[in-house]
Amino acid sequence: MDIAIPLFDGITALDAIGPYEVLSRLPGARVRFVATTPGPVRTDNKQLALVADEPLSAVPRPEILMVPGGFGTRRLMTPNPLLDWIRTAHETTQWTTSVCTGSLLLGAAGILKGLEATTHWASLDTLSELGARPTLQRVVVQGKVVTAAGVSSGIDMALTLAARIAGDDFAQAIQLGIEYDPQPPFNAGSPTKAPAHVVDGLRARMKARMEKELTGR
Repeated sequence: MDIAIPLFDGITALDAIGPYEVLSRLPGARVRFVATTPGPVRTDNKQLALVADEPLSAVPRPEILMVPGGFGTRRLMTPNPLLDWIRTAHETTQWTTSVCTGSLLLGAAGILKGLEATTHWASLDTLSELGARPTLQRVVVQGKVVTAAGVSSGIDMALTLAARIAGDDFAQAIQLGIEYDPQPPFNAGSPTKAPAHVVDGLRARMKARMEKELTGR
């Protein structure tokens, strides 16, 4: 079972690595990190490199497509080889999935039109512009398309998918194996829960960061 995770400059590391830790444990799984050009890509904070071992063309028909997000998605929302590959791969996937702003790439590829979908809370408006019906749900299943909200929700999405593929017991065994038992010190993981001043401050910083990514300044 080929599981393709495309990498690109400006990716958020956990968007890819969280689902990888779960999906790589499925029976017969072969996770393949691919990119337009094989080699290392830098994450959105420039402090870490992830390596794509193969070009997109090496995995034209993955059974599972898992598109991560990150600030780098903004530069990839206009026609480019990655969007073309996502669109074509989706035609034959068993599951097409995304984490965080990876759903913006699914939307830009025309995959989310008319579907409920989620993404990072700060980018929900963009989903609507791409023809999706945005929701704050952490994981959204629409047929074979599964989208997850921001960053850490990729683990929840992957466990949801693992249960669909291998059954609840197997998915629970994966969860136990990675000891995924969240007990955060703050109840601030959603804009509906975090203090208003924290939400406003982060929203402003993220807006400035997105503008910098788009302008290159």
